[in-house]
Amino acid sequence: MTVHRPILWQLITHPRSVAFVDDRRTTRNYELIAGLFHIATHVEAVNHTQCLGLLLPTGGTFPAAALAGLTLGRTVVPLNYLLKKEELQYVIDDCGADTIVTVRPMIEHLGYVPRVKNLVYLEDVDFSGVPDIRWPADASDDDLAVLLYTSGTSGKPKGVMLTHGNITSNIRQIRDWVDFSRADSMLGVLPQFHSFGMTVLTWLPLSGGIKVVYTARFVPSKIIRLLREHRPTVLVAIPSMYNALLAAKDATADDFRSLRYTVSGGEPLPGAVRDRFRERFGVTINEGYGLTETAPVSNWCRPNEFRPGSVGRPIPLIDQRIIDTATGRSLPPNTDGEVWMKGPNIMRGYFNLPEESSKAFSESGFFRTGDIGRFDDDGHLHITGRLKEMLIVGGENVFPREIEEVLERHPSVSASGVVGVSDPMRGEQPMAFVEIKEGAAFDEKELIGWCRQHLAGYKAPVEIRRLDALPRNATGKVMRRELKSLAAAKS
Repeated sequence: MTVHRPILWQLITHPRSVAFVDDRRTTRNYELIAGLFHIATHVEAVNHTQCLGLLLPTGGTFPAAALAGLTLGRTVVPLNYLLKKEELQYVIDDCGADTIVTVRPMIEHLGYVPRVKNLVYLEDVDFSGVPDIRWPADASDDDLAVLLYTSGTSGKPKGVMLTHGNITSNIRQIRDWVDFSRADSMLGVLPQFHSFGMTVLTWLPLSGGIKVVYTARFVPSKIIRLLREHRPTVLVAIPSMYNALLAAKDATADDFRSLRYTVSGGEPLPGAVRDRFRERFGVTINEGYGLTETAPVSNWCRPNEFRPGSVGRPIPLIDQRIIDTATGRSLPPNTDGEVWMKGPNIMRGYFNLPEESSKAFSESGFFRTGDIGRFDDDGHLHITGRLKEMLIVGGENVFPREIEEVLERHPSVSASGVVGVSDPMRGEQPMAFVEIKEGAAFDEKELIGWCRQHLAGYKAPVEIRRLDALPRNATGKVMRRELKSLAAAKS
């Protein structure tokens, strides 16, 4: 089944329903249909490659342009406008797209014009009148629908090949797991070039007739205003956003009262943020889990199943296991190992990287996530770290997340990031970087002592440095590669 045909059918059969509200306007389904066909006409005239690039802010222009591309039978390539110039150009060149759909404010934001044969500016598209109607292209489950490039936290970005079958399967899996209906509405500010924002805040609501309220920039006061104005039932965000909402001085529990689902993903939710959100607003944030390679959702902790630190049980059709990386054997509950999984939502592979694609899967076809986790006795998954981020301190395994959780429970710490630094005696030692809350003092010795009170001695950082802001990617993940560079530069 194609991604776009069920969405188009939903739009056609409910033409007066509101598809989305963004910073510019409210768009109904019939307007979205007309808009995507107008865009398709302009794109078809100039685009002669299989891939079509999209360089657009979060909002209604993204689904219109993406549906136009899929209707034409193209592979859509959402472009990360937060990448550096060289990284973005690498992605454009790697996918081979000759055309990018964009808007002029986005190019002004970049500060340069990407090298590509054609730029289709949506401001130049005439959206008046009746568009050229076309029969949407067909596709098999195995045909490539979207090429999503990883954020490049280490090395060059890799193109994750998501098929029509991957995405439609993930939509069905989510809907079978969570009881969304047309009565629901969503609020989200996640970038749509990321799999979380693309599937959960774009394809999923469009396929189910769920209204979405988009805003291109995350501003806590604006999010509170949108909650009051639209009373959404679903809030989808990342941990750093929930942390920032706690700093909104005029926010009250009533602002969040309409929510049925308050969902966090992208990275582990700090326990301190979860607890403070519940205490102040009476809201329980439930975590989900997945990767770009899984289209992305593989686990979702439903409200009636909440337990601290859990990302939930696997959603339908996911075979998920915890593997001992030394032996390749499945591990019992309450034992840490690498998370492996199979399912119809797992990517086809990495674009033009056959060796990387092969390494990503076991001989039995399981996708190796690179994440470390464990199941509890009830089958709920707990993510405890990244395999590549694991430190070996005097022969002992240490995961940065454990140290960060302790640091973020200290009254002065807003956020933290931990990396390893080389040590001639112990191999590696943890080093921490912290953001300090407004009005709080930074005391390195006190923070190290705090860690020693709550962790084994070898896990306590040997040094803690203050940063005004931790380096993060588009979905709020701390860029440990940049922290390592900072540690090396100052050592």
